[in-house]
Amino acid sequence: MMKKPKIALYWCSSCGGCEESVVDLAEDLLTVAAAVDIVFWPVALDFKYKDVVAINDGEITATLINGAIRTDEQEHMAKILRKKSSLLIAHGSCAHLGGVVGLANFYQRDALLSRLYKEVPTINNPQGILPQTETIESGRKVELPDFHDTVKALDQVVEVDYTIPGCPPTPELIKEAIMMILEDRLPPKGSVLADKKALCDTCPRRDSKPDKLRITEFKRVYETEWNPTTCFLAEGIICLGPATRGGCNARCIQANMPCRGCFGPTDNVRDQGAKSSSFLASIIDVTDEEGLKMAADSIPDPGGLFYRYALASSILKGKMTKDSS
Repeated sequence: MMKKPKIALYWCSSCGGCEESVVDLAEDLLTVAAAVDIVFWPVALDFKYKDVVAINDGEITATLINGAIRTDEQEHMAKILRKKSSLLIAHGSCAHLGGVVGLANFYQRDALLSRLYKEVPTINNPQGILPQTETIESGRKVELPDFHDTVKALDQVVEVDYTIPGCPPTPELIKEAIMMILEDRLPPKGSVLADKKALCDTCPRRDSKPDKLRITEFKRVYETEWNPTTCFLAEGIICLGPATRGGCNARCIQANMPCRGCFGPTDNVRDQGAKSSSFLASIIDVTDEEGLKMAADSIPDPGGLFYRYALASSILKGKMTKDSS
């Protein structure tokens, strides 16, 4: 009897939506589960650290890791799973690009911990205790993972063979990726398993986009009424579709919301945030200093907008400091 391919799944620093995206396969999950042997999926099944350590190197056919790398434990597990797996797949925006959690790179580590454990209005920590990597509890030393200075995308820690993009990826993409593995029809290593072209190419509103966009100021979605069939950019609402890879089935557009950029850049773009700011600058139809300032001020959080998902993997990596090299 032919052995089933072995599959592993692991969750690093993320919201858990990528784990839900696997469950969202619904009845297809039963089909996938019947075709593979899931040897490690601690969020859903009772696996232990010792179970994955006992697996021979390269024995796992493919591992899907979601979430960015923020702690020693996450980096350690990523390296173990890389060693045990023939294929390692970055599953979702956080593993792919650093994701929303990568926005923490705009702040220093100590400032983040101070804010979370000392300063927020709901905290009750009169002694100002911060998390430590070890402590003594009931006479026993307890060790915890160290919190890294920066958030990293998965490929900044280990070699990644393929990427399933999205926040979270669609069940269709996940199923297709698994079927590619089972049927031995994977594209060249390093490929992102989604469309090659930008979202605008398949956007259901693309026919309403003017040949030449001209905008004097940008509006946020709550600041105006907009036509649910018209290109968001044509109405002055920022949409990152021109700078974002397609393949998401235009889920946000179908829900009458502009693209947020979660599928990351296309293959020919190095920095999604730079690409986003560049195309928006190209459609601003003002030349005087006051008008340009008004247009710029209509984007209240450009860092959070342009680098919502890709700061950790961008050219910037995060906030520059005096001692940055």
